[in-house]
Amino acid sequence: MAHVEIIGMGMAPDDLTPAHLAMIESADLLVGGRRHLSYFPDHAGRKHEITGRLKSTVRMIRDRMETSRVVVLASGDPLFFGIGGYLTNALGPENVRIHPNLSSAAAAFARLKIPWQDATVLSLHGKAETDRLWQALAGSEKIALFTDGTRTPGWLADAMRKRGIDDLEMWVFERMGTPDEKITRYTIDDAEQADFDDLNMVVLIRQPDAVGRLPIPAGIGMPDDCFQHQRGLITKAEVRAVTLSKLRLSPGLTVWDLGAGSGSVAVEAALLMGKGCVIAVEKHSDRIGQIEANRSRFGISRMRIVHAELPDGIGGLPAPDRIFIGGGGRGLVNIIEASAACLANDGIIVTNTVLLANVAAAMDTLKKLGFETEMVQIQVNRSSRMPWNERLEAENPVFIISGKRKQSFE
Repeated sequence: MAHVEIIGMGMAPDDLTPAHLAMIESADLLVGGRRHLSYFPDHAGRKHEITGRLKSTVRMIRDRMETSRVVVLASGDPLFFGIGGYLTNALGPENVRIHPNLSSAAAAFARLKIPWQDATVLSLHGKAETDRLWQALAGSEKIALFTDGTRTPGWLADAMRKRGIDDLEMWVFERMGTPDEKITRYTIDDAEQADFDDLNMVVLIRQPDAVGRLPIPAGIGMPDDCFQHQRGLITKAEVRAVTLSKLRLSPGLTVWDLGAGSGSVAVEAALLMGKGCVIAVEKHSDRIGQIEANRSRFGISRMRIVHAELPDGIGGLPAPDRIFIGGGGRGLVNIIEASAACLANDGIIVTNTVLLANVAAAMDTLKKLGFETEMVQIQVNRSSRMPWNERLEAENPVFIISGKRKQSFE
């Protein structure tokens, strides 16, 4: 049985090598999109146009691959946001050969004459989740985006404007590799109003003299001044970093941040997980506004904000895998008991407190509920400038109490 040859077209047929052309000419079955097949009007073999129904295309290839020479034409580089990965998984890696070519991203940066080894490249094709896009917009210097019919350059410009992102230069590449290729530099306002060819991609370049950028790229334990907060009511950076480590986050989890305050823990949890859901619950209306501002600043879409008292406000929320309790006060025991009843079987609860009474109360409550417990105390001392030297100023010691639900094998 011959291999199925998956050939990247590059930007146009001119990018095909003689070896590529020889394989295409000898194919009994030539598979590709309408535009790709149109480049070979006189091909003697059978042609199959790829539509949205990829499973039927795979079935047809399987039926013919044992007796026919099958060639699949793919855009750019077949394994770079292309059909190559899908066909390899569907047909088996032992049955395919991939012939890479110039990708759209490489061609776009080449047109701009800008190195792109440090660029973030994302595809918006058919994806409802945009967290990775907002993270890139917050910190990446160069971003290449494969758009789709819904998430167009205009949609992107509108989303950027709403989030106050105005320090990125936008280039739109339309009909790349064709005689009427068009490359245009847009302002955000102009891109919102423009019409674009369906065949396009976007490159965003951070401007070196721009103002209003985040102080540092998004990460763990970001400085407190990255967040809006009220009179220092925020989980401090060093405490936040240790708290997040105790939560043992991973992609796809559902996390509750109870008594969210400024939402700093919720924001960093969402950024660290990428995929997943974070729910921030806070009772003070003024802090709700701060959480919303911080969510918007970091461009987080998978974060829900609930204005409610605890523990009543957790009723009806999606069941959590991780719970952080940052504000409990006298009601801490009730909040632990109510939230633990909703927690996944292998879930983790972490609560922070500066009150000695709550240390014992939290530990005892978690143990009674069958959790394996751990407690660490963090004492942060910050340097403070003196007239001719520096001294250390102590902050309140913080107790970080963790509870992991014991596994049941019944």
